[in-house]
Amino acid sequence: MAITGILRVGLIQFRVLDFEQSLVHYRDRIGLNEVGKIDEDRIMLKGYDEFDHHSVVLRRADRPGLDFIAFKADSREKVQDVLRRTREEFGYTIEELNDQPGYGTIYLVNVSTGHKVGVYSDVALAEKTPMIHNPHIWDEQPRGFGATHFDHALLYGPNAAETVRWFTDVMGLAITEELQNAERTGNICTWLSASTRGHDVAVLEFPEPGKLHHVSFHLQTWDDVGRAADIMARYGITIDAGPMRHGITRGQTIYFFDPSGNRNETFAGGYEFFPDNPRRYWDAERAGEGVFYYNKALNSTFLSVYS
Repeated sequence: MAITGILRVGLIQFRVLDFEQSLVHYRDRIGLNEVGKIDEDRIMLKGYDEFDHHSVVLRRADRPGLDFIAFKADSREKVQDVLRRTREEFGYTIEELNDQPGYGTIYLVNVSTGHKVGVYSDVALAEKTPMIHNPHIWDEQPRGFGATHFDHALLYGPNAAETVRWFTDVMGLAITEELQNAERTGNICTWLSASTRGHDVAVLEFPEPGKLHHVSFHLQTWDDVGRAADIMARYGITIDAGPMRHGITRGQTIYFFDPSGNRNETFAGGYEFFPDNPRRYWDAERAGEGVFYYNKALNSTFLSVYS
């Protein structure tokens, strides 16, 4: 069941090589708002339509990739329930993170795919939030692509089925779609939702632990996706695939790369999910159609390039 105490994916921290180039990319092109620095090596950002203090942290490092991804719970009691069941049922180690401005303690669970997945309940409102009194559709005109919020991420790692089971059994996320292996004995990739969106996170079986396939940012319409493609072309942003539509989730999308080599995605449209919906599933031989619905074939970089 979704909507059982975990509200949504709410925070991600990943590594970049150069702050100046990264800020141009994420602030000026994608359109996130710069919130401020945590320290000399971390910058906070958020989408213009997000209420929480920040949702994205760029950490300067010598290699790209994911530090952690975290989910917001509706109460401290839900957080404590997740921690108790994680220890009792999975035996995963848990770290406490207390260095994110505006956030209370974030508990990072070291799941079987090699990722750190956080859960938290306490976070302050941003200094600049969407308007709430006689609200306009936006306060300040959006920049670049006009990304409204951080949408989801796709995680690569081993023992994906166990991590998926932790997401469903302990966190309470629902599986919305799955790509089954050729033998139909397990999943190549699984899409999971905490809410009514098509997915908050996806998990793909992969031999290397802790890898990031992409970070996705939400756009409102297919026209916005087209405008994002125009901006990418104008400023020489490397496109991996698209503009196109997914069969899985039905999202309208472009995959592209930031200056550090992290794959990004714009995501618009898609279906609305409810916990009583039957689970959608795809056969392995239809993976190309599921991901690249129009041309029905994966390109050479889609599964082989990650950070």
